[in-house]
Amino acid sequence: MSDCTYILSWDMYGLESIINITEIEHNRILSILSDDKTKSNLAQSLNSLILRAKFNSQRHYEIYAVTVNNDITKQDLITMFKDTPQEMADLVRSRGHKIYSDRITKSKKNEIVIT
Repeated sequence: MSDCTYILSWDMYGLESIINITEIEHNRILSILSDDKTKSNLAQSLNSLILRAKFNSQRHYEIYAVTVNNDITKQDLITMFKDTPQEMADLVRSRGHKIYSDRITKSKKNEIVIT
């Protein structure tokens, strides 16, 4: 394998979740081939992330799928988000596939009135 796909979820406070889709799908195929009845929980995990984002809209969640080189690990992504959070968010937005976004835009920022 040369590429690995992750689902990344973050909010205004930082990175919250990383799910390795490639690994989950690989394990699912192996379980099918070995007649193991274990089911993949990828859909359930993704639904949980989206529900969390919708019920906490004040935190402005973003959920993206991104494909990276297989050399980049989950820990690498965590480190990159910790060291350069804005740059990583911008990079994922530009190269990833948006699943859900409640990102506050400049027009929304201008509408916010503090009384």
